Amino acid sequence: MSSLKNDRLLRALLRQPVDVTPVWVMRQAGRYLPEYRARRQRAGDFMSLCKNPDAACAVTLQPLERFNLDAAILFSDILTIPDAMGLGLYFEEGEGPRFQKTVASIKDIENLPIVNTAVDLPYVLDAIRLIRRELNGAVPLIGFSGSPWTLATYMIEGGSSKDFARIKTMLYSQPDVLDILLEKLTASVTDYLNAQIAAGAQAVQIFDTWGGVLSNAAYHQFSLKYMAQVVDGLITESEGREVPVILFTKGGGGWLESIAGSGCHGIGLDWSQDIGEARERVGDQVALQGNMDPAILRAPMSTIEAEVDTILSRYGQGVGHVFNLGHGITPDIEVAQVAGLVDAVHELSAKFH
Repeated sequence: MSSLKNDRLLRALLRQPVDVTPVWVMRQAGRYLPEYRARRQRAGDFMSLCKNPDAACAVTLQPLERFNLDAAILFSDILTIPDAMGLGLYFEEGEGPRFQKTVASIKDIENLPIVNTAVDLPYVLDAIRLIRRELNGAVPLIGFSGSPWTLATYMIEGGSSKDFARIKTMLYSQPDVLDILLEKLTASVTDYLNAQIAAGAQAVQIFDTWGGVLSNAAYHQFSLKYMAQVVDGLITESEGREVPVILFTKGGGGWLESIAGSGCHGIGLDWSQDIGEARERVGDQVALQGNMDPAILRAPMSTIEAEVDTILSRYGQGVGHVFNLGHGITPDIEVAQVAGLVDAVHELSAKFH
């Protein structure tokens, strides 16, 4: 494995000095890129892309061929674990993820295997090894997983949900049953991320997409507790470097102090949070990642640049900021706006370091 030519992301996540603020974009490999849409059309469907290591590698690298990004992120999906548990993941056009089978009872949960990544998800590890080879040390590679709570919501609801009625019913009426599922998922996520690190991922992010739908008490008991267990079980060093962990709870702005105490290195912020206030609250415990509203990328370049400058200024001087959107980039965004965003972060951030 080659040494890194650009290690800004890893340094920023470990709160070490950098020359400019590093930037990557959630869902940077994806539907806003014409070359991605062409490749997906050839593949036939989304999961065929994910399960083909050559295709997943090519798609991971597409945004890096266009933009001066400071990291690559593995092209995959947060729901590979429930798929490997036998629930049959598929995607409805315009509808998002669906499962052929859902989890509704203790019996269903008892029948689920704990994922052995090397055996059950080899295509993910093959993709990581290929991507690392092709990157040749240009920038670090981020691996990722869904959080145990977020995976459980999809497995019980069968897809996205507006009210999360099924899983919240289980949470409040059979919390011990939900805990059994979350324990299996925690073991699976830990194995999955450790296998990714062993294959070459140099940082990892846990996507807690649905943590924000929980009450304060329920978030701590059913989401953060299990993410902290995952963090505690991860490989801490690989290839002679520390492997930083980012936790991203969408809607998690009320719990920053608790998240900072989980053992993670960085907290992903959505756009509802002021990054300056977030920094005041967590101090120098963790790095902060974020947090521009993806919708601003529909605005003129002058508006984008002004917002970049505002976020950088609100974070202020010094270490520990990774610039990102507050959620994934949407399919309608123009490629030129993303290029302008990335360049603006590098140009405008030098004065803060």
